[in-house]
Amino acid sequence: MTSGNPWSSEHIRWLIDTGKRLKTADGKDVEVWEFRHEKDDAVLSAWAKHYRNHYCSDNQIEHLCQGTGKSKKEYLTDIKFPDCSHAPGPSIRSGDFGEILAADFLEFILGFWVPRARYIDKAVRNESTKGSDIIGFFFQQYTEFSKKDTLAIFESKAQYSGSKAEPKLQEAVNGSAKDITRKAESLNYIKQRFLDTKHEDDADKVERFQNEIDNPYKQLFGAIAHFDSTIYNNSIVSSTTTQQHPQKKVLKLIVICGNDMMNLVHELYRRAADEA
Repeated sequence: MTSGNPWSSEHIRWLIDTGKRLKTADGKDVEVWEFRHEKDDAVLSAWAKHYRNHYCSDNQIEHLCQGTGKSKKEYLTDIKFPDCSHAPGPSIRSGDFGEILAADFLEFILGFWVPRARYIDKAVRNESTKGSDIIGFFFQQYTEFSKKDTLAIFESKAQYSGSKAEPKLQEAVNGSAKDITRKAESLNYIKQRFLDTKHEDDADKVERFQNEIDNPYKQLFGAIAHFDSTIYNNSIVSSTTTQQHPQKKVLKLIVICGNDMMNLVHELYRRAADEA
């Protein structure tokens, strides 16, 4: 929702499907992906810009800094981004990172249109954003709506530190089960955000999914768990159950692991501020 195009998909090439599939306690497949990030300054800089614009559009930052007495770096570090060291800042950082990476997965790998409106209105930087984590839209054709149009709603949970794995995939499944009731509020927020920024055509696209009874469409739900490789545990993932999920037949389960992920998170926030 900025002028120009601040978004980048270059970093998504580091996200690799291992081909490995686990089974949950109730027999559903879990896709296992790895995030094999590299020290590539060009890709990291493009990603940092992509990341920064989730919180603050580049075409607004100079105006937002006015009156604060802060540089752009200080403004982002002190006001917009979760704190790097004081709790709960680091856990909010890892959670936001996981959600944004999940949004990138939904858009750049699964081919959905994913509005990036979730963090721009954060009033408190060290708090999680309410509502469904990631929402994406797929249109079967451009000229008119189709019953094959798809609304995707994904929940994301991340653990990049600690001595042992927590049941993050189960937490994501439990959160996803609540998305059925949160859907109307989340769609309204995205639509209203588009209207506020004078993107009426995009608001109309969201509107297409607000009345499923009169305008039917397909749905895809997802639960993604992110882990640092040092604490990832197959058994914890396989203990997950989807039995209580109202839409378990259209529920996609994914695990993403990577090395040294918390340091990567902090490095991305640092670049996003330094290169603003």
